Amino acid sequence: MPFREITAKMVEAQVQPGQRLFSQRGAMIAYKGDVRFTPNMQGGQGGLMSMIGRRVANEATPLMTVEGQGTVMFGHGGHHVEVIELDGDTLCVEADRLLAFDGTLEQGTLFLGSDGGVMGMVRGQVTGQGLFTTTLKGKGAVAVMAHGGIIRLPVTPDRPVHVDPQAYVAHHGDVRNKLSTALGWRDMVGRGSGEAFQLELSGNGAVFVQASEEKL
Repeated sequence: MPFREITAKMVEAQVQPGQRLFSQRGAMIAYKGDVRFTPNMQGGQGGLMSMIGRRVANEATPLMTVEGQGTVMFGHGGHHVEVIELDGDTLCVEADRLLAFDGTLEQGTLFLGSDGGVMGMVRGQVTGQGLFTTTLKGKGAVAVMAHGGIIRLPVTPDRPVHVDPQAYVAHHGDVRNKLSTALGWRDMVGRGSGEAFQLELSGNGAVFVQASEEKL
C-alpha cells in the first residue's frame, strides 16, 4: 500500500480492491472514490489473543480499517508525518505514533526488558514509553507522527547512534537499543547538563528522531 507525503503533516494513500490498511481512528482528512472506514475493535492485525496482548502491554490504540477503491488523505493533530518503507525488516514504534500502515504488515509487541535487560526496563520508565512497544514486520509502508519534524539517522555496525530518549520516535532494521547513562556528581547536586540518559542504538538500520522532547 503506497503512501505519499503531500505536506509535512499529511499523507495520501491509494486504496485498491482486495487490499486494506489501518489508520488511527478519526485520522481521515479527505477521500475520493468508493472507500469504506470501519472501526477495528481488535486494534489492528491478529485475532482476539493479539488484541488482548496489546491491551495488556498498553500498546492498544483506536484504529479503523480502510478498504475499497480510491484515494485517502490522512493527518492527525497537526503532527508531522514521516513515511517509513519496510523491506522485510521490523519497525519498533509506539502505538500512539502510528498514523496509518499497510494491512499486510505483521503486527506485534516487544518487551523492552528483553532488549537491554534491566536497563531496558529502566528505559521504559525514563522515556515514559512503558515496558512494551509495537512492532510491524514485513514489506510495506508505515506513516508515523512526531512533533516538529523527523530526521532519519543511519545506524551502522561501526557507528552507533546516541539519542535523547524523549526525542526517539522509532527504529528499524537489525538494531539493538539500550539505555546508557553518564551520571556524575554534578547530576547528583543538580548541576549536570540535563543529558544524563541517552539511548544507544547499534547494529544495522536506522533511527528516527523528532525535533522536540515532547510526547504526543
